[in-house]
Amino acid sequence: MGRGSNSVGKRRREAERERKQREKEERARQRRADSTGEVEIANVADIQTAAVNATVEGVLADGTILSGEDPDGASSGPPCRLFVGGLSWDTTAVELRKAFADIGEVVDAVIVMDRDTGDSRGFGFVTMADRRAASKAMRELGGHELDGRPIRIDMATDR
Repeated sequence: MGRGSNSVGKRRREAERERKQREKEERARQRRADSTGEVEIANVADIQTAAVNATVEGVLADGTILSGEDPDGASSGPPCRLFVGGLSWDTTAVELRKAFADIGEVVDAVIVMDRDTGDSRGFGFVTMADRRAASKAMRELGGHELDGRPIRIDMATDR
């Protein structure tokens, strides 16, 4: 076979690639045309932060918003688990508990250890008594230093 068959195949592949690109661009144009332009797509961190900070417990059929604010200052629901990252290798569970105890009631504080060496892996979990305390801890302690290192706090997710 001569070289002509290779160039025909190459042209076909290029034409197919261009067709797929045009279809992709058309789908993107259609999505933009269908959207109202008012909705901004958020990342996961923004959604988690908004969910933690929300005080809306629900919306009734008539549009009435049920607020999560308790006039008596009672606890707001079940315990809430937080992921704490960026910990110093020297931070202990007791120190972690003390740092969060200033914010609210701490149910549990755990530093995750390497199974082979027994050293800290640099992250842990803190369980706060309720969602409000967890939200307050995220706002007040997120980015602050603990044992000389800035910590990152997020809502913990189940595996």
